[in-house]
Amino acid sequence: MPIDLGRIILQGRDVILRPLEPGDAETLAKAAGESREHYLYTPVPGSLEAAQSYIDRALRERDGGTRYAFSIVYRGCVVGSTSFLDYQPWTWPPGSPLQRTDRPDVCEVGATWLAASAQRTGCNTESKFLLLSHAFETWTVHRVMFRTDTRNSRSRAAIERLGATFEGIHRADKAATDGAVRDSAFYSIVAAEWPTVRARLSDMMKSHA
Repeated sequence: MPIDLGRIILQGRDVILRPLEPGDAETLAKAAGESREHYLYTPVPGSLEAAQSYIDRALRERDGGTRYAFSIVYRGCVVGSTSFLDYQPWTWPPGSPLQRTDRPDVCEVGATWLAASAQRTGCNTESKFLLLSHAFETWTVHRVMFRTDTRNSRSRAAIERLGATFEGIHRADKAATDGAVRDSAFYSIVAAEWPTVRARLSDMMKSHA
């Protein structure tokens, strides 16, 4: 059965991550419409109707326990979305004290996109800091994964700036947004690396203060 993560609201200095809601369709469509130059490899709604469908799907996936989608609120404005994905507890050997049922052992962070006005700001760094802090410090996960289309050099560079470790390429991993069969680049951060990554992200956020 899917685990119930409850209502998660993550708040930083300039960024608030709150659950994606049906009422966000108009603001999401407006954010996505600023410029679509960098959305070639990322599923981003291109109209109000598409934004409503995007939210409906995200909510179905939340109910199914496969995705927990957030609206990214940057300095008071909705500027995009990001998600926890593939979050489930592991099945440990019977009697293991490590067995949990209320929170995941691992998760993925992804399905992230930002309005053009929020790109090249501190928004993405602070959003990732909030998500990773929750994953490692509240859920105490063992690993956070990232994956992106191998052709998406901007996304790969952003993941690498976080301090994530490149794990390799999964060939023919999934359908791409442009209709191709997508190869995906996989990255991860494990629990032992989190203190170093945390310090790195803190320094990056100071540079945007």
